[in-house]
Amino acid sequence: MSAYSHEFFTLAVIHFLAVIIPGPDFIVTVRQSTLYGHRIGCMTALGIGCGISVHVFYTLIGVGLILSQNQSFMSIFQIIGASYLLYLSWNCVKGASKPIEMSFNQPSDPVQMTAQKAFMMGFLTNALNPKATIFFLAIFTSIVSATTPLGIQIFYGGWMCFVNAIWFVGVSLIFTRPNIRSGFLQYNAVLEKMMGVLLAVIALRLIWNVVF
Repeated sequence: MSAYSHEFFTLAVIHFLAVIIPGPDFIVTVRQSTLYGHRIGCMTALGIGCGISVHVFYTLIGVGLILSQNQSFMSIFQIIGASYLLYLSWNCVKGASKPIEMSFNQPSDPVQMTAQKAFMMGFLTNALNPKATIFFLAIFTSIVSATTPLGIQIFYGGWMCFVNAIWFVGVSLIFTRPNIRSGFLQYNAVLEKMMGVLLAVIALRLIWNVVF
């Protein structure tokens, strides 16, 4: 492993910087945490971490190379991912119209949002994120050497899954603090609409780049 320490360090730093930049994963984690509490927020974060395994898998088996060399396949994947972000955007805007009355220890609509649903939402948000696809194709083709053993590359992927999950569990911890969560819920309608608009902008920009 020591022979690949420089490669790993470069990959880890670039990946971490990409993770902490707010995007769909961040928006979904914040929304889930503030509306449903820390447990649901953590399950969403774990789903996001596991979602990276999809990108790691298709990159390692060579599908990533096929995607990067076939613009039609890449465009189809980007449209599917952008469509899912639009779906999340619509859920945010729709949720903004629902009144929320709760204390810090009483999650909103606990029956509707189960741990399994939260995990799958986090998983799909990351797995279908076209930007994540582009990011993985870029770093694995430009940073990771073709001669790097498969076991080492799997370790890289596992590390990135772990970092993503831990980072967004931390985000969940922050946004389930009583003062932060109560402030979010007080202005829920406005903030939900803002998050919905941000997701829609990200999705529409992706679609625009594909079409034009």
